[in-house]
Amino acid sequence: MSNIASNLKFLRKKKGLTQQQFADALEIKRASVGAYEEDRAEPKYELLKKIAEFYELTMDELTHDVIDERWKPTPKSNASNLRVLSVTVDAHDRENIELVPVKASAGYLNGYGDPEYVAELPKFSLPMFNQGTYRAFEIKGDSMLPLPSGSIIIGEYVENWHDIKPNQTYVIVSREDGVVYKRVAFKFKEDKGLKLVSDNKSYQPYWVAAEDIIEVWKAKAYISTVLPEPSPEPTMETLTSMMAQMQKTINAVVDNK
Repeated sequence: MSNIASNLKFLRKKKGLTQQQFADALEIKRASVGAYEEDRAEPKYELLKKIAEFYELTMDELTHDVIDERWKPTPKSNASNLRVLSVTVDAHDRENIELVPVKASAGYLNGYGDPEYVAELPKFSLPMFNQGTYRAFEIKGDSMLPLPSGSIIIGEYVENWHDIKPNQTYVIVSREDGVVYKRVAFKFKEDKGLKLVSDNKSYQPYWVAAEDIIEVWKAKAYISTVLPEPSPEPTMETLTSMMAQMQKTINAVVDNK
């Protein structure tokens, strides 16, 4: 849940400002400040950004951290500290899974941080994903075969990019390439970013720079209307290969005795 109300009240008092003084500094009404601090309303995206800049915080810190006397800011070089994530919740205050269809991918690059834009995305929930923050992305193309084009990838939000693990798949949202679903070759590097690999080997790996990355979502599941084909009947060639592999395994066991 958002901690905006309590954080705004603490930060204002810490700075020694009255509600009117803070309102004057931000060029807003004093009544609005009271509504924000009492959790009767939340600032719109642009005002939230302005408040974060006023207190020299990131929007993530202002929105999600519990800011009090014990709080310490995250070092600005930390890759978990790059942006704010907008989410929606259901009637029971549980986070929804918002769906970003292919046709909305371009708009998502501009609206990902706008709560009003995110609220307009299609949303759903799944019983196995009720802890954490998830988003669903429709993928297009054949770069990640055998997953077919049109599959929907459900990803879990990765706050700290240093937690990204090599050889696992992620949805990467970047300014240059938009929304892509790829396998990551190496851990995140501050000076280089991420090396992305397609499971379809006809596509070449490439790097996406750290400053170009907007969001990272770890793939947890996928939804597809294309059902898998049955496995082909084994041929003499595949049976021979299997027998040869079994013989090699038996020989290795015997040699190690």
